[in-house]
Amino acid sequence: ALPVDAGTKKKEIYTYQAPWTVYSMAWRKRPEGRFQLAIGSFTEEYANQFHIVQLQRDESSDGNFLKLSSFDHPYPATKVAWAPSKLTGLANNAVDLLATSGDYLRLWNVNADYSIHMKGVLNNNKHTEYCAPLTSFDWNETEPSMIGSCSIDTTCTIWDINVMLPRTQLIAHDKEVYDIAFACGKDIFGTVGADGSLRMFDLRSLEHSTIFLIEDPILAFSAQSEINSLQWCASHEDWVAISFKDCLQILKV
Repeated sequence: ALPVDAGTKKKEIYTYQAPWTVYSMAWRKRPEGRFQLAIGSFTEEYANQFHIVQLQRDESSDGNFLKLSSFDHPYPATKVAWAPSKLTGLANNAVDLLATSGDYLRLWNVNADYSIHMKGVLNNNKHTEYCAPLTSFDWNETEPSMIGSCSIDTTCTIWDINVMLPRTQLIAHDKEVYDIAFACGKDIFGTVGADGSLRMFDLRSLEHSTIFLIEDPILAFSAQSEINSLQWCASHEDWVAISFKDCLQILKV
């Protein structure tokens, strides 16, 4: 730990030294999981790994990290996220949920003793050996049984994790989809990708469960380059930020 005095406010820096390059990470959302993170490895091979770590911030520990658990993961995970506390708080308090994306979207049960077991693999391409890697996903905070994922095959899938089946799948872009994010509420989500566009969709108009092409999204905005990521503003639901090249743009939609 490296405390830095700045007037009356103390800045603190703590470091966890992983045995591999850290690529994905996420803070745990439940109150008892304060200062706990899931971190994923990046190694250019099939076998990768996750660590669940906790910062020990009491006076006796001197800011050390404790590795609570670890589990193997196929390929590097492109993203990891803990379940919204609204989901696990209403169900079994002893079990938390973790989601990861890579070759597939996977859900993991994290038990109170930090033993971790895979809950399931969400795969909508069961009739082919080809697997289009997932680039990202987003967990709906309002309706946490719903996760949206996006892929290099131009599609986005909205999953119902209660039944572990897709609710709908659409061809969202002309090229790879790089990111997906839900707006405030359960119905509106946005996607960005290699075709340089931000597109918004309303789940209330997507009633099919098979792949279909959306020719008229509720909004389509073109940037000057491939758009890498998007983020909705939690306090102002009609504002969204996108990033591309060396630019950050904020849009009122």
